[in-house]
Amino acid sequence: MHDRRLRAVWEDCFRPALTRPSFIRLVILLSGWVLTEGPHAVTAALVATDVARRRHWAAFHRFLSRGRWSVDAVGEQVFRRILLAERGPVRVVLDDTLAIKKGPKIFGLGNHLDPVRSTRRQKIFVFGHCWVVLAILVRVPFSTRPWALPVLFRLYRNIKDCERRRARYRKKTELAREMLDLVVGWSDGRRLEVAADSAYCNDTLSRATPDNVIFFGAMRPDAVLTTLPTARHYRSTGRRRKRGDVLRKPEKLARDARTPWNVGHAFLYGKVTRLRYKTVDAQWYRAMGVRLLRIVVVECTTGQLPIRVFFSTDPTLSVEAILETYAGRWGIEVFFRDAKQHLGFADSQARAEQAVLRTAPLIGLLYSTLVLWFAGGTYGNDIAAPPYRPWYSHKRGFAFIDVLRAAQRALMRSDVLDPRCYSDDLRESAALRAPPDDSSPPRAA
Repeated sequence: MHDRRLRAVWEDCFRPALTRPSFIRLVILLSGWVLTEGPHAVTAALVATDVARRRHWAAFHRFLSRGRWSVDAVGEQVFRRILLAERGPVRVVLDDTLAIKKGPKIFGLGNHLDPVRSTRRQKIFVFGHCWVVLAILVRVPFSTRPWALPVLFRLYRNIKDCERRRARYRKKTELAREMLDLVVGWSDGRRLEVAADSAYCNDTLSRATPDNVIFFGAMRPDAVLTTLPTARHYRSTGRRRKRGDVLRKPEKLARDARTPWNVGHAFLYGKVTRLRYKTVDAQWYRAMGVRLLRIVVVECTTGQLPIRVFFSTDPTLSVEAILETYAGRWGIEVFFRDAKQHLGFADSQARAEQAVLRTAPLIGLLYSTLVLWFAGGTYGNDIAAPPYRPWYSHKRGFAFIDVLRAAQRALMRSDVLDPRCYSDDLRESAALRAPPDDSSPPRAA
């Protein structure tokens, strides 16, 4: 029963963007990916589902490398499924992550900075894929924190790789803007609250965005702030001014004793935190254009930085709302960790261009569909019960490893080649029929 519900979620999210033969192959790959223990790969997925001895592996590699389907179309279906369960503003998160890989023939491989292992004194560069990811923050009934469900992916390629392959170079922010424009078109005018760190808070991302897109981000302490232009700033001739008077920079505002610190509380990273902050409404023309921002300077009590500066393009929001919305972007960091540790986000050794551009995004979309399935009622069933750990009695809620364990329990006893696993009108395609002579090795379809 639970395996049918999981495949029903996959059918809702993936079936509209795929043909029937492609959808069946995708279900086989996703099921095997969930059941795989250890390094993940297409062949490992076929072994985990016991399809390797009954079907030829080449058809599944061709599905990724030469199939006529779009990852963005699949991501749109997952996004619309999320919208059905979410009310109010759509909370969007943007960030990038590094998947370490080696191999001379892997498409898109480049030398990238590893932000996890690098320090201020020493920069560590590694070979791999850098993925720019757009995710949607959702509230789930089995956890107190917001979960980031990825829907769109873009592979960032450095300048050397683009020059070698004679491709047009695009910055990470340009890739992020391309994904954001897609989501704006899919959202049908709903309010979008976009949270991103300082690397994505610039003119490339904010320029000419609709009024329903609200940005939440981090600001440089030495950012130049200005007031809105007033009538006295306008001249009788020439271009109208876009900025007013120059204000104190955030770092100077923090040191200025003439502006007292305010005290408040906000629910940040799972706990209520006491805050000391100063606020100012101003323009940050270089990054956010002529918009009026609500800027919050927060005093740091831990770490090496004395202050952190955050902002929102909606000046009517409270300080607590701005900080809590920005803190919600941590959910995408949790996704990066879980996808790499438990779903093999960086394990695939695909080399062809289309296979590289599809494998990692499919793993991210698999993560989203597993969470949607678990939140749809599975979390309250016996299949979701975590292992008994007497030394871990304080555990509350579920983590992604619990979601994955429940999916493995649901799929381990089902046959993915059984036509009854799919909807009533979904018949097994000719491409997946057994070869006429079982004694001879199968041939590629």
